[in-house]
Amino acid sequence: MRRNMARAALATVSLAGLSLCTGPAFATPAGPGVTGTIISQTTIGSMDYILREITLPPGQSTGWHYHDGTLYGFVRQGTLSHFDSACESDGVYRAGSTLTEPSGSDHVHIGRNLGKVPVVLDVLYVLPHGAPLSEDAPNPGCDFQ
Repeated sequence: MRRNMARAALATVSLAGLSLCTGPAFATPAGPGVTGTIISQTTIGSMDYILREITLPPGQSTGWHYHDGTLYGFVRQGTLSHFDSACESDGVYRAGSTLTEPSGSDHVHIGRNLGKVPVVLDVLYVLPHGAPLSEDAPNPGCDFQ
């Protein structure tokens, strides 16, 4: 069901006439070599819809953060290990998997590439207009970053 919701959201935004955007992303991913490229973005009403490709090299992470809106992700390559603020795994997502990240500071999380190949994600950000892609958060006390 989550996979269908993510695909539907991506299709809806694509059909809404996203404008092509080039240049750097709004926020810099945390780990060395982690890249994020905005593919397209648009604003409908009070919401921004931003489609972004994120690449995490082996051994790197997104850093601890949260979002002001909901994110829908699709893993194109590799395996993403996702952890919550209790330092517990809340999902392992392999190529072809989808994931949803809920909004709010009570959903601090980190995505890690514990594998040997880069993780490549397509992520649809559904954010209040003008919100940053992510909000940095301190490590909640986990023995990893």
